[in-house]
Amino acid sequence: MIVRVWHGWTSPANADAYERLLRDEIFRGIARRAIAGYHGIELLRRTVGSEVEFVTIMRFDSLDAVRAFAGDDVEAAVVPASARALLARFEARSAHYELRSNEAASGG
Repeated sequence: MIVRVWHGWTSPANADAYERLLRDEIFRGIARRAIAGYHGIELLRRTVGSEVEFVTIMRFDSLDAVRAFAGDDVEAAVVPASARALLARFEARSAHYELRSNEAASGG
């Protein structure tokens, strides 16, 4: 399993609008693409000083599946114009990791 991690930052004034855009349009658009080997996306959010940081975590079966999402340059950030308009800044490159363990907490 390949995990793709990306960071973007907004102003507090744009944070809620950006989150809505992600949830209502961008994430649904990715799902509609029905990319073989894509296993979903998680969204993290936190306030850091005068900015709001967002982290997306995507899961794929392989780098080939990532390539189907991102294109030949698998590390290139995929940031639509509508998202760029709300972001103060963002990472131009995404990082990819091999998922080595995914253990659930035991109830006890």
